[in-house]
Amino acid sequence: MMSTTRQIITLNPQMIEKDGKTEFVVLPYEEYQEILEYIENYLDLLELKDSIVTVHDEASTSIDDVIREIEENAG
Repeated sequence: MMSTTRQIITLNPQMIEKDGKTEFVVLPYEEYQEILEYIENYLDLLELKDSIVTVHDEASTSIDDVIREIEENAG
């Protein structure tokens, strides 16, 4: 069974207002880097998921058929 580990990101944003409305958010650089890493990992996971679906949808050949074809072509 596969276990799942979820990473918790703690953010300490500083809100900057303009004309009484929140206009910008400033994060410590380390937190920004954590968010980027999290996003990259998520995108890698989506890419892996897509590749698994693609491979799963393709026709497959059994190992016995591969061996039989090699033997037929060898002699």
